[in-house]
Amino acid sequence: MLKVKKAKMARVAAFSATAFALLCSTAMAEPKVVSGPAADPNCMVPWSAETQFLQYPKKDGPYRIALANGYIANTWRIQMVQTAKAYAAQPDVAAKLKEFKVVSTGEDVPAQISAINNFIDAGYDAVVVNAQNPTAFGPVIKRAKEAGVILVAFDNILDTKDAINVNVDQKGLGVIWADWLVKHLPQGGKILEVRGVAGTSVDTDRHNGIHETLDASGKKFTVTEVVGKWDDGVAQKATADAIATNGPFDGITAQGGDTGVVQAMIDAKHAFVPFGGETENGFRKFCAAHAGDGLKCSSAGTGPAQVAVAIKTAISALEGEVVPQAVKLPTALVSDPDFKEGQDYYPKESDNFFVGNAFPTCGINFTAQEIMGQSKENQ
Repeated sequence: MLKVKKAKMARVAAFSATAFALLCSTAMAEPKVVSGPAADPNCMVPWSAETQFLQYPKKDGPYRIALANGYIANTWRIQMVQTAKAYAAQPDVAAKLKEFKVVSTGEDVPAQISAINNFIDAGYDAVVVNAQNPTAFGPVIKRAKEAGVILVAFDNILDTKDAINVNVDQKGLGVIWADWLVKHLPQGGKILEVRGVAGTSVDTDRHNGIHETLDASGKKFTVTEVVGKWDDGVAQKATADAIATNGPFDGITAQGGDTGVVQAMIDAKHAFVPFGGETENGFRKFCAAHAGDGLKCSSAGTGPAQVAVAIKTAISALEGEVVPQAVKLPTALVSDPDFKEGQDYYPKESDNFFVGNAFPTCGINFTAQEIMGQSKENQ
């Protein structure tokens, strides 16, 4: 009996020691709020004057980092995954990585949350995420924090202070596009708005920017909304249907799939009209070729290379460097009549290639060959 009691006491002591160690490691995983600037101030620009600067406990590398992507069925997301792999393969980045994993889970929010949970359970050091929903991730954010796993959200970010967010001003993009239409339609008119993936923060923010700007103009705008999912094929069909049922339109704004939108206009013999849109190479080709026919474009967005900034930020945080809790990226913008061949669009490159896919202030730049040499598949 005495031996049994001693064995039980030993197990309790061992469990208590393990639990204490876990509690200590959890406490150590909490970042400190510190004074700025960031360790790389030219790259990691704080979102606003109120943005906090964080310093996580330094971990020894190399690191295990995962990309938990959601929707994959459009050009931007495919190029983003390819860009992430290309960045992770660059020698100076690869030297800091023990493992880089990529998973895309589609539009299923629980599946994306489950993927993040799996990465936490597997002991990854950081997870970079393009979130399908900004508010549904509360429990997994809490788990990551407790486990000392750094979460970095980009593009479609997370509504929390317990993750690092990396993004452009998505609402500001909607404002840019709507301002373009207001400028070129002094009497107001009928607008076609081709939206992105429903439920994402990017789609919501851009939509709000468009409508708040049109409403504030004092002009009468009537807007027809269709869903294009930031995909050429889906956007082309949605545009064709809208032209057939509600057209013609005086102006168009689209969040992505813009090459398909213009192709639908051409197929329907719809007049070229002012257009506020994204940065696809094919769209910009159309804008340059048909500006004299009435396709007056403002092309603004952010390249898929923002995923590389997110990975860079995750590595900096793991290395114990100071990072902003919210990083603001610059917007790539060019408007008629300033489209320049070889700079703003590339006639010999794919229509689906997003132009402006670089962040020079972060030392991030890619050739088309680097990106297109990677696959979109999970790894």
